[in-house]
Amino acid sequence: MIKLERVYKSYTHGRSYVVNDVSMTISEGEFLILLGSSGSGKTTLLKMINRLIQPSSGIIEVDGRNILDVDKIKLRRSIGYVFQGVGLFPHMTIEENIAIVLRLEKKSREYQRTRAHELLSFVNLEPNTFAQRYPDELSGGQQQRVGVARALANDPAYLLMDEPFGALDPITRDELQAEMLALMKNLKKTLIFVTHDIFEALRLGDRIAILHHGVLQQLGNKDDLLNNPANQLVKDMFTTAAQQFALLDGENGQ
Repeated sequence: MIKLERVYKSYTHGRSYVVNDVSMTISEGEFLILLGSSGSGKTTLLKMINRLIQPSSGIIEVDGRNILDVDKIKLRRSIGYVFQGVGLFPHMTIEENIAIVLRLEKKSREYQRTRAHELLSFVNLEPNTFAQRYPDELSGGQQQRVGVARALANDPAYLLMDEPFGALDPITRDELQAEMLALMKNLKKTLIFVTHDIFEALRLGDRIAILHHGVLQQLGNKDDLLNNPANQLVKDMFTTAAQQFALLDGENGQ
């Protein structure tokens, strides 16, 4: 479980806040979406969970422990992180990229290789074809699959994903969303996923946390947000989405 209690982040000594008094609890095995426009604070919030950014105030707990009481390197290695833009090391093979945390943990080379190949298969990339390739030899969708595999290498209980499909074409994005749903069903891990795409949020999330100017506007499931919006901002966001969904359903039914 991850718990945030009155979390703030300011870069101006309290004159303004990127994250402003956010509290929430993410349950074990939950797929939580952080949804908001650019500058809403969602990526900052994500990065504070594994201490890539330090909170200005408030408490963040992982498994009941304040993250400030945990060695930050150990914390980061225990939480899988999939970056926006993937962030694979260009001079390393795909196998080496996936196994980088395992190497830092001083696991045997045989274990690193076995685990990397296992994860390549898991994300639908044939190990004998892809393990010894380099990132620039892969498509964007293939690189993103490798990014997910790398995040899973140390078998973390938690995954943080920062707009992982944002730069992909619509067809590839749709494929990876479907794969992500299947992966999470099999893995039963806790996932926090950042996006600005309402349709992606509605498709993937168990619950959606809507952020605007650093403030949590509403946290709920799809039905909550569509049928019981907390304020006008949420209503406007999801009324449009509901209308578009209805239009798509009508087209598909023709």
